[in-house]
Order: sequence, then structure tokens, then C-alpha cells
Amino acid sequence: MRPAARLQAAIELLDEIIVAARDNGASADNIAKKYFKARRYAGSGDRRAIRELVYTAIRKFGDRPESGRAAMVGLAHQDKGVADLFDGSNYGPQILADGELCSEDRAIPFWLNAEFASPIDEAEKTALFDRAPLDIRLNPKAGKEEDIINEWPEAEHLPLAHAYRLPTGTSVENSRPYNDGLIEIQDLGSQAIVSASLASRPVTVLDLCAGAGGKTLGLAGQLANDTRIIAADTDRGRLSRIEPRMKRADAKNIETILLSPQKEMDSLSHLKNKCDLVLVDAPCSGTGTWRRNPELRWRMTPKRLAQTVELQARLIDLASELVMPGGRLIYAVCSLLDAEGGDQISNFTKGRRDWRDINVDLPIGRPYRKGLLLSPYHDGTDGFYFSCLEKL
Repeated sequence: MRPAARLQAAIELLDEIIVAARDNGASADNIAKKYFKARRYAGSGDRRAIRELVYTAIRKFGDRPESGRAAMVGLAHQDKGVADLFDGSNYGPQILADGELCSEDRAIPFWLNAEFASPIDEAEKTALFDRAPLDIRLNPKAGKEEDIINEWPEAEHLPLAHAYRLPTGTSVENSRPYNDGLIEIQDLGSQAIVSASLASRPVTVLDLCAGAGGKTLGLAGQLANDTRIIAADTDRGRLSRIEPRMKRADAKNIETILLSPQKEMDSLSHLKNKCDLVLVDAPCSGTGTWRRNPELRWRMTPKRLAQTVELQARLIDLASELVMPGGRLIYAVCSLLDAEGGDQISNFTKGRRDWRDINVDLPIGRPYRKGLLLSPYHDGTDGFYFSCLEKL
């Protein structure tokens, strides 16, 4: 493919991604895979160049563009090399016109910029777009540190037990430690939430928003084998992905429950006041994961944020009914917005004398509003807020 044809392909792919973001459809990665699968004529160099153009635009423009062309016009205004590709040739984009619609160079949507927690200053926000590291977690029931060092001598031991960082681009999923269940890929921030959950040595654990089970498996790998661990979620597809991971890790004390949205208690009533730990890793805006998923900025709107905040509050209330006296509730979001973090805990604990916040002693993070805040700039992790509460 000629360079101009690659640019036109990037415009077309961006058009699909923009529509999906607007309509809460498939992810950018999945759309790109489908796009290239239908275009076998695009060689590896073509696919790489098209992806580079697409993801440069996604990272640069925080507001969802009007179109793929508007995004590329925005790039063209900053990069003469891109501008020269608007040449009107066959399979290439039409020549640029004066006053043409153009995306504004603003990494964070204007309406969202003021919603961040107060420690997240401009340097912190810039770091939200750095390249994310590759972190792994050792399963101490299956492997030892030597297994990691022997496979990857360059592995860096991180501040948490069982946490390591590998060079970006390391082939993990084809390695012996991964296939033998000795390790899992997991960001250090997620591992910190698991570490905080372990502090009370619970015996009945509910991971209420388990998803594909990353934190569930982290708990199973470090709690006693007779600990009862329940992974629950309303998303059948995500929850089903825990099964092969359980087999690979040889985790036999995990059970799964598929929940019905808005009717979760129908399937959880037998756990009411029975859990000494309930983990709520709640759905959120994902602002803390922009390094990995910059396209999330195009999906979030004030209305969607308000709906997400409402869901989070409902999940905290639901979880609180399942915690036994003396038990703990850990609320976590991969978000750096006050509305999803500190505000949620303040609203929940206000007027409730039967709950108190517990200080979490970890070597990373910083205290913030009855919880801990982690960020790429401060901790080298994805962005998280989490809080540990005890039921009196």
C-alpha cells in the first residue's frame, strides 16, 4: 500500500472506532483486528503503519473526533509528513481544504479535566499517556522467585511480594512459567489491592465484580486452600474467562456465580452477613488505565459518568449487606476521579456508625480521602483509588 492509501485506511478505521465509542460498541483493538482480517492484502508493514496513525490520533485527541478525517486533519496541522499524504490520489484521501473540520489538540476532554482528585496535577495527567509497563505476579503456591529469574534474568522485583516487572514487549504468554500457572500478568496497582485484601486473612471472600478473575486468582494464590472464594459478575463472557485461568493456576477453591443486573441479591442472598471480605472492583470510567486504553476518553460523557457513579453507589450498598460484623469491604476503581473514588466512600460512610475506615499499610500509594491513591506518575502503576472499610 502507498503511504496515502495507508492514511485513507487509518481514516476509515477511525470512523468505525469513533462510532463504536459513541454507541458503546466494540473496543478499538477488536475493531482493528476485524478490519485487518477483512483486508488480507494489507501486509504487516501496512498494518503497523495504519495502527500507528490510528493510535497516535486516539492518544492525542481527548475529545471524540467528529470523524476519522477530522482526526487526521488535526494531525496534519502538526505534521507536514501527514499533511503531504492528503494528495487526492487513487485510494488516498482528498486534498485538504481551507477551514476543514479539525480535531482540537487537547489530551483530556475539557469537561473532565476538573474532575480529577486534587493530587493529580498537570505532570500526573501527562503521565497518564506514557507507555504502560509489563508487570507479572508470581503464584507462590506453584512457583518460586527462581522460576522467574531463570526465565527472565532481567526481571525487576517490585515493592510488593511476588510482583515483578519485565521489559516491555517480553513474550509472556508463550513462556513456561505462564503456561505452567506459575505467573499471571497483572499491573502492580491491581496487585496492591490484592495485598490490601489479604491483610485480615479472610476465610469467606466474595469478589463482587470479578470480571475475568485477575484479583480472584491473586487472592486464591495467597490465601489458605480451605478459604472459600466466590467470583461473581453480571457479564457472562468476562466471567467465563476465569475458568481456564483457574485450571492453569490449579486453583480449586474458587466458585463462580453469574449475576443478573439489578437483581444481584437474588443470587447472593445466601451470603448475607456471611462474608468476612467483599471486594468491589467497581465498573468505572477507566481514567487510570488511559496508558493502555486511551480510547476510553472517547466513550465517557457526563451522562455516562453519572450513570456509572450511580451504579458504583448501588454496588457498595449491596456489598455492605454481605459483610459480616468484623468483616471488611474493599472498594476499588481504576479511576482518578473524585466522583468515583473519595466521594463514593464519603457518601457511603456519612451517618453510618457501624462502619469505619482502616488504614492500609503498603509500600506504594499515598493516603487520600479514607483510602489510597495510586497513579502512573507517583507509583508507576495504573491509576487506582481504593478504600478498606470494617463493619462494626
